[in-house]
Amino acid sequence: MTTSSSTKTLRVLGFMTGTSLDAVDMAVIETDGENIISFGPAGEMKLDAETRAIVEDAIEDALDWERDEEEPDSFEDARMAVADAHLAAALSFMAVNGVKASALDLVGVHGQTVLHEAPTPELPGRTVQLIDALSVAEGLGVRTAYDFRSADVAAGGQGAPLAPVYHAALVRKSGLSGPVAVLNLGGVGNITLVRADGELEAFDTGPANGMVDLLVQSRGKKRMDEGGKLAAAGTVDQAVLAAYLAHPYFASTGPKSLDRFDFSLDPVASLSLEDAAATLTAFAAEAAALGVGRCSEKPTKVVACGGGRHNPVLLAAIRERAGVPVTTAEDEGWRGDSIEAEAFAFLAARCLLCLPISFPGTTGVAEPLTGGRIVEPGEP
Repeated sequence: MTTSSSTKTLRVLGFMTGTSLDAVDMAVIETDGENIISFGPAGEMKLDAETRAIVEDAIEDALDWERDEEEPDSFEDARMAVADAHLAAALSFMAVNGVKASALDLVGVHGQTVLHEAPTPELPGRTVQLIDALSVAEGLGVRTAYDFRSADVAAGGQGAPLAPVYHAALVRKSGLSGPVAVLNLGGVGNITLVRADGELEAFDTGPANGMVDLLVQSRGKKRMDEGGKLAAAGTVDQAVLAAYLAHPYFASTGPKSLDRFDFSLDPVASLSLEDAAATLTAFAAEAAALGVGRCSEKPTKVVACGGGRHNPVLLAAIRERAGVPVTTAEDEGWRGDSIEAEAFAFLAARCLLCLPISFPGTTGVAEPLTGGRIVEPGEP
């Protein structure tokens, strides 16, 4: 993978909120858009129940939103709530870490995904990330990059995953030699292969934490299977697992993407909570292992990141199935809880510098494509 060179170093604050609706993650990096020059502070702020409820209403409406309809009113409420949460998180984070707005060149905000529909032969894709970026820019007094996925989708790409170009920068900074795979275990899993020649391949592997989270929430328990304890206490239903794995998604090659609602919880509805959690965790692990097997070059190692790496049951199941060594972000000296926030800081810099953020091998777009939009404080 080659990009045009840049010598300007930017100090960027990046944000990410995942589908778990757990927290606003934040991280500062210095980058020239090609390489990671240095890492600044990182942190998180938990989302409050009111913000989660507003976003969950928007997600519910998004599931029923037809293409020929006006967007639901709840989207605007969610935009403002997500922006307010980002701004509160940023101001606290910056105060605690001594980060002055005047020392930042740029802010990168992903926003909250409420809808992701991959393109099909019949229909173009749709992807929606909600945030009022102008409110963030105004509140911080710093220009802000946002809306990173729309340009790729409009050009026929999957719109996801977008972190691969940052994964490649992490691999280079760590001195790792390809082929190396980075496996992100978020609501949906995705894998990046940094090939021996530096070129990138990426695609969503399948559900990771998302289905288990939805299961636990639907049964009136906590928001997630903390530490994999429910899965560890259950037994995998092999017939249900086989049915999940028979989905056509797993027979197709990348680039490809998913929404966390693309697979139903109905097949595990009759199972106990523990057996359902065990089955869905095994499904996530099998999907990840299938993803490793679909890489065009066998990776020398797989580096696991994302919240799922904290689940020892899931990680052990992936290690058992992957056929290659599986390490964690921390094993490589990476900040595992901050990688996605760092990634959107990096992508923001690339947006400002008009460098590509998606590639034929990562989203299926026809040629390397920049993306994102930038809003300045004071813009109408």
